[in-house]
Amino acid sequence: MGAVAVQQHAATFFAQAEDAAGADLPQFVKDEFDAFLECGILAHGFLRLRCGECGQDRLLAFSCKRRGFCPSCGARRMSQSAAHLVDHVIPHVPVRQWVLSLPIPLRVLLAAQPELVTPVLQVVQRMATRHLLGQAGLRADEGHGGAVTLIQRYGSAANRNIHLHCLVLDGVYRCDAHGAPGFIEAGAPSDDELDALLHTIIARLMKMLTRRGVLVEDMGHTFLAEPDADGEEARTLRLLQAAAVTYRIAFGPRAGQKVLTLRGAMPGEDTTRQALCADIDGFSLHAAVRVEAHDRKRLERLCRYITRSALSDERVQLNAAGQVELKLKAPWRDGPTHLIMSPLEFMQRLAARATEGRPSGSCAAAQVAPDQVPRSMGPEREAQAAGGAAATARTSASGQRSRGARRVRGPDGPGPAESHQLGAAAQAGL
Repeated sequence: MGAVAVQQHAATFFAQAEDAAGADLPQFVKDEFDAFLECGILAHGFLRLRCGECGQDRLLAFSCKRRGFCPSCGARRMSQSAAHLVDHVIPHVPVRQWVLSLPIPLRVLLAAQPELVTPVLQVVQRMATRHLLGQAGLRADEGHGGAVTLIQRYGSAANRNIHLHCLVLDGVYRCDAHGAPGFIEAGAPSDDELDALLHTIIARLMKMLTRRGVLVEDMGHTFLAEPDADGEEARTLRLLQAAAVTYRIAFGPRAGQKVLTLRGAMPGEDTTRQALCADIDGFSLHAAVRVEAHDRKRLERLCRYITRSALSDERVQLNAAGQVELKLKAPWRDGPTHLIMSPLEFMQRLAARATEGRPSGSCAAAQVAPDQVPRSMGPEREAQAAGGAAATARTSASGQRSRGARRVRGPDGPGPAESHQLGAAAQAGL
């Protein structure tokens, strides 16, 4: 249904955006819409697949492979990413999910300056690793942890909401007296420890952003610095992003107003504090989800959840009035279950999701050479898993190493927990 609305109103939306902002949309935003409309359409290219035994033909349409808002490409990438994380990256040790949400002013800042997301992530990962080392009773130079972070840039309301989902190994690796690495589990943090950790993260983030000149301190208060002069096209996109962060309409007859909601549930009255969840001045840190080492199916479900696409076809439909109804993943506390938007208002949300280039949504704290064995190749995948990431580093067809990556070199036989890249990389730092 979303594709129908985009196809019928794309030209009108581009013209409306230019009239409202006095400048055209960036070309990469238009390219995102064009690719979305061509995705899966045979007229725009396909492969002919033929069975050598029965002679039956199948036509496979080309996909757009975009990372903005295409539901089908997002679902495919979700399945592939989750399978890769479980099979080749995350070792068989307990994993805890840490979720950091930011206040609205910082969401607007990171949407306008996405290059700041990486230093924000680095601060969070350093603090999480330091906390785990403390839980294990180790100094900083006595152990190494590991984490994979998925940077989500949206919420269930198709709003611009940059937040971090960190899958952190719930413990650290340490070498014993014989030099063999072993994994030490960390205890669960208490609510007080989580509050203290979030206070530290906030202080470090504010200091880092102030040092970079994007925050200004004056009379004991902190403000966003005046942004540098942008081009006309960038200003148009900033308008859409700021509106998407604050759940408002950027331009059109209802400019500045909040999106209409449909209330289909009773308002919730439970105000009790969630377990292992700290909230301070718009920042939120949640650490209640933990997956045991043996529960790989649950780990894959968690990986699929954090790598999901921005939208799914099942949640978007057109009503009898021609409006777009977006179903929320879960009812909000005051009862709304759906958002109601005109097709042009809906396309404003999609445009705010478009990204220049093809940035990855994930980041690993330690990297090794990629595993080239596909999930479907059972015997080969099992054999390579037995050889571990060290074998992968020696036999990978792509022998190139990304910046900051460690190529793991080990003995002929795998060491403890060496069958996955993240565990091997953590051990390599010992």
